[in-house]
Amino acid sequence: MTEAVTEAVPETLHHRGEGPARGPAVLLGPSLGTSTALWDAVAPELSSAFRVVRWDLPGHGASPAGLLAPGATVERLGALVLELADSLGLERFHYAGVSLGGAVGLWLAAHHPERIDRLAVICSSAHFGPPGPWRERAALVRESGTAAVADTAPERWFTPAGRGGDLARRLVDDLRRTDPDAYAACCDALAALDLCADLPSVTAPTLVLAGRDDPATPPEHARELADAVPGAALTELAVASHLAPAERPAAVLAALRGHFEAPGPGRGMDTRRAVLGDTHVDRSQQRTTQLTARFQDFITRYAWGEIWTDPTLGRRERSLVTLTALTAHGHLDELAMHVRAAVRNGLTPEEIGAVLLQAGVYVGVPAANAAFAVAQRVLEEDGEL
Repeated sequence: MTEAVTEAVPETLHHRGEGPARGPAVLLGPSLGTSTALWDAVAPELSSAFRVVRWDLPGHGASPAGLLAPGATVERLGALVLELADSLGLERFHYAGVSLGGAVGLWLAAHHPERIDRLAVICSSAHFGPPGPWRERAALVRESGTAAVADTAPERWFTPAGRGGDLARRLVDDLRRTDPDAYAACCDALAALDLCADLPSVTAPTLVLAGRDDPATPPEHARELADAVPGAALTELAVASHLAPAERPAAVLAALRGHFEAPGPGRGMDTRRAVLGDTHVDRSQQRTTQLTARFQDFITRYAWGEIWTDPTLGRRERSLVTLTALTAHGHLDELAMHVRAAVRNGLTPEEIGAVLLQAGVYVGVPAANAAFAVAQRVLEEDGEL
């Protein structure tokens, strides 16, 4: 059975649920000034395999403004998210959040690790700069309303190419309708925020996504997060500003699917990283574009999430088959990558040589000759010969 409902439970954050009711849950957190519409281009696709729950900040979208008072903290927002999860019967869940919503996720992962399976932090930070500007913005909005910050929002939120879209205009309109006092209380929370000391205690597998053109939380903030959270992976998205899920939805969707791992045999991204190595996978993700995002998602889910994790063959055997197939078709760049993968999967240089010799008999000497040259170079570079 599939959910497709919008709910507003009294004294609870407004939320929208999509996807299979029994699927793994993913909570999606918003950025300051936005609503659940921020995820309109991502959530429906993500909900094909996950129970997706988007939520609104207090006073934003349809959430009651009274849930947050002046002097609010990220801890208060985190408590509201846990209350929402409890009301939905979600003991554990994946979490992805943008900006302030990402900071809420970091707080949850650090202080309630028993609730978070996997975490994705998008265009966010452990600290959003000195408190003074946030207090000034809070005072401005309390006096003049959110219209006072709406006109400049597109410059903070989108690259020039992304400012004219329908979703961009809708998000700015949502900002204009946001309750001023609740928006200002969120500014209070950002002014007081400093999660730097909490980051080393985050144990949930964490993905950090940065917009390369983000002026609000520049990529160096994402690098600080990735360096401080144990084992965190970092991906920078080209042609993306602060609201990456709205501006680069395909790339964000592919990254979240790969990180949260849609149900199916095996765990695609873990297998891909285990076989090919973090350096190669991170480089591939950093080069992901709007054109290639769906293909990256496809190979992570299908090749690595289903074929490479089928228990019928072990990884050693799969490396033997892969080396032979790549040699036969002359895919030498891929062959270099899989020579390294074969070593990770336990093959010795002598065994790799035996595979290529066997290939020489059945697919031809010229193909084997080229493959031996690639293997020689790779194994020498990696100190295996």
